[in-house]
Amino acid sequence: MTLSDRDTEIFTRDGALRLASALNAASLGELAHALDDIPLHHAGTRLHGVAALDPFLATSGPVGAVAAAAIGAAARPVRALLFDKTASANWSVPWHQDRTIPVVERVEVAGFGPWTMKSGLLHVAPPFTVLAKMVTLRVHLDAVPETNAPLLIAPGSHRLGQIRERDVKDVVQRCGTAVCEAEPGDIWLYSTPILHASEVARAPRHRRVLQVDFAADDLPGGLTWLGV
Repeated sequence: MTLSDRDTEIFTRDGALRLASALNAASLGELAHALDDIPLHHAGTRLHGVAALDPFLATSGPVGAVAAAAIGAAARPVRALLFDKTASANWSVPWHQDRTIPVVERVEVAGFGPWTMKSGLLHVAPPFTVLAKMVTLRVHLDAVPETNAPLLIAPGSHRLGQIRERDVKDVVQRCGTAVCEAEPGDIWLYSTPILHASEVARAPRHRRVLQVDFAADDLPGGLTWLGV
């Protein structure tokens, strides 16, 4: 897969790109089957060691190929989460940047920290330069109209570096808000540091989204990506 010049221009400018029907019906059904037995928690489930995802996330697969088109053939999945908003699990997420990555073990390296545990997985906040080279893919298994809590992004905010919490509101006002509606099989490609948020669904129904972060570079100083 390759991104067109126009796609590259949009992604570079906005930090987000919708790829309609990136997964055909057969691939979407296979992906849904691979995720059937994943227990879902209120605000999403962190995935690790789900072998059935490997064919999709490899650069030869329909999801990994998108990441490779964006950041190169060395792209590999480094974090994955599964979300499903329903009437009984209908949360909101305030505007923020993703700032941590999962790693195999704690190694003290300048610029990396603080350290946290999330769902039993070790995470660390890396320098912004690491995040700036990553991409995040959201694979939609269900339709996400405006009433079903599509992701909200601040276009162009990925180019502003690490944004202080007290400045987030002003940045969103300056960049504006884009609503990322989707159909089943669509993939939204994002620059990982983009400011994003999610509101409570006004008409909630299943909104399954597989979110995967990809990186192409090794980590320094003996740190190792945990992977998916």
